[in-house]
Amino acid sequence: MRGLFVTGTDTEVGKTVVAAALCAALAARGERVAAFKPVVTGVDEPPAGWPPDHELLAVAASCGQTADDIAPYRFGPPLSPHFAAELAGVEVEPERLRAAATAAAWRAGADRAPAADPAPGALICEGVGGLLVPLSADYLVRDLARDLGLALVVAARPGLGTIGHTLLTVEAARAAGLDVAAVVMTPWPADPSPIALSNRATVQRLAAVPVHGLAPTTPADLAAAGATLPLHDWL
Repeated sequence: MRGLFVTGTDTEVGKTVVAAALCAALAARGERVAAFKPVVTGVDEPPAGWPPDHELLAVAASCGQTADDIAPYRFGPPLSPHFAAELAGVEVEPERLRAAATAAAWRAGADRAPAADPAPGALICEGVGGLLVPLSADYLVRDLARDLGLALVVAARPGLGTIGHTLLTVEAARAAGLDVAAVVMTPWPADPSPIALSNRATVQRLAAVPVHGLAPTTPADLAAAGATLPLHDWL
């Protein structure tokens, strides 16, 4: 399967913006790209400047997906997926998640070998919170990433605290045999502070992984922002 799995060091670190920017940049190049997010919570919350995650990803992708296509499970309260599901009396089923991701990959042609399709599509998956967040009682975001076999792009803050959070995320990923393609710090300022520059260099050195910055963006500018990242090096 050709694609990337976008995870984060925590919640609200820019995962959806990074995932949508990847989708939009690939779509702007004329590539087939589908998006997938296993669970969306907080759908009852009023918008805070950006559309809900699954709606933004549906707009950014290029395979005609609806918002409902993107996320098989959607819950109102802004809670951890397993707890939101528990309160709703629903069980998040790993097999349903894997099937939905596979269907999205098929829609984009991301599951076809390059020999069979000289222009294969891509699947961009966005996780929920951090890598060790439980989707169900005993199935973590990391388990889904491993089942799908996709390389990780880690979204991280540029400021104080990001070194420890990012290194822990990379270590947890590698402990499960996952390939970490890159770290993306966002929003990356036009004039980064000394601490942001030091954080970026330190994470790159200690994690031995490329660290990039994604500038502040808007829903209208996602493709341009994503085009600054070396997407095809990761795919």
